[in-house]
Amino acid sequence: MNKINSMILPLLNQVKYSLTNPGRDHSSRSNHPFWLIVRKEVSDHIRSWRFIILLILIVLTCIGSLYTALKNLPDAMAGAQDDTFLFLKLFTVTDGSLPSFVVFVGFLGPLLGISLGFDAINSEQNNNTLVRLMAQPIHRDYVINAKFTAALTVISIMLFSLCILMTGLGLIRIGIPPSAEEFWRIIFFGFITICYVAFWLNLSILFSIRFKQPSTSALSAIAVWIFFSVFYPLIVKVIAKAMEPSALASPDQIINYQGFVNNLLRLIPSQLFSDATTTLMMPSVRTLGLLRMEQLVGTVPGSLPLGQSLLLAWPQLTGLIGTTMLCFGLSYYSFMRREIRS
Repeated sequence: MNKINSMILPLLNQVKYSLTNPGRDHSSRSNHPFWLIVRKEVSDHIRSWRFIILLILIVLTCIGSLYTALKNLPDAMAGAQDDTFLFLKLFTVTDGSLPSFVVFVGFLGPLLGISLGFDAINSEQNNNTLVRLMAQPIHRDYVINAKFTAALTVISIMLFSLCILMTGLGLIRIGIPPSAEEFWRIIFFGFITICYVAFWLNLSILFSIRFKQPSTSALSAIAVWIFFSVFYPLIVKVIAKAMEPSALASPDQIINYQGFVNNLLRLIPSQLFSDATTTLMMPSVRTLGLLRMEQLVGTVPGSLPLGQSLLLAWPQLTGLIGTTMLCFGLSYYSFMRREIRS
């Protein structure tokens, strides 16, 4: 109990001071109760052992993927038709022994979001700190909004720092700076990754509101992640096998069948993230589906410009943002109607 009081009492004292002294720096955003809670949550996240362990794990895996990319970069450039995007290959090249940086982030990103949100509400309610916090004259939605803002801030800083780390190490190793288009593609890749991890963050916060025990919410979020990552693609393969057209099917039937299978896969966030990042980090990708032969006649081989790649990835990005907002809306609604007293 003394440890809990030592964590929550400084925050309560700051909130009381900001509310009882409106004449002193009232216009300062740092003294607003919402930003006081955000600062407290950010401090708790970066000092927690689970964040430090995940950070070390992600950094080590990213360095391993960078080493693999640098080792296989000459072979990749020798077989490439376009060598204008050398720097992007540091994020995508692999020899099969270790996944690429993009694949590593797509795999470990959900764990990062789940670890920062699975005990956001229920742990404070079990420790009776949520009741003491809500006893202060502050809005209830400040709590849920501040927890999401703080966790998203930590995630954004961490992911952009990893992208900068990969860029800096690659620059030191190959000695060629990225072009302006490569730089913006890396920035948009970081933004899409943040949207992807934010979905899992909101989902874990929702489970932390719905379940009383942090272990239950963590296992529920991990179960959903495993289902989407492993079992759902297997289910889609079974459905695709059952609906596979015959060898005498027309080209239109084959294209419609493949489009149906792709749409089933795009119902999960991991596939949306994979399609969007593949389009951005591999400019040679010109479509995410099948093309007819008449659509290929007259096309000029080459890479898509950044604007066209963004247009191609826009539906996937919209889907990620939409699912993230949906999970946040459900979390917000559940928390505002939740009984927080023991």
